[in-house]
Amino acid sequence: MYSKISMGQVIETIRNFVLENYMFGYDENELCNDSSLLDLGIIDSTGIMELVVFLENEFNIKVLDEETLPENLDSINCISSYVSKKLKLAADDVAVGR
Repeated sequence: MYSKISMGQVIETIRNFVLENYMFGYDENELCNDSSLLDLGIIDSTGIMELVVFLENEFNIKVLDEETLPENLDSINCISSYVSKKLKLAADDVAVGR
């Protein structure tokens, strides 16, 4: 289903999730897509677990424990890039019949 989703749609979906679930009372303009969610205290370890569940359910991907790293989950841009890579891998697997 999401194999044809654009990077812009991935970013928008993730940004909306972060705004709705972690940024109560903040103006959406206060969040840059490259801001560190961890360094700014927007998300903590429990929030990362919630984010992983959201990503798995929303994009039908599997986030492996060893992939729960800051370079994959610390900003909206990092998360979006990670999800896009996972979606491409899944689409490639389907294309070759795995």
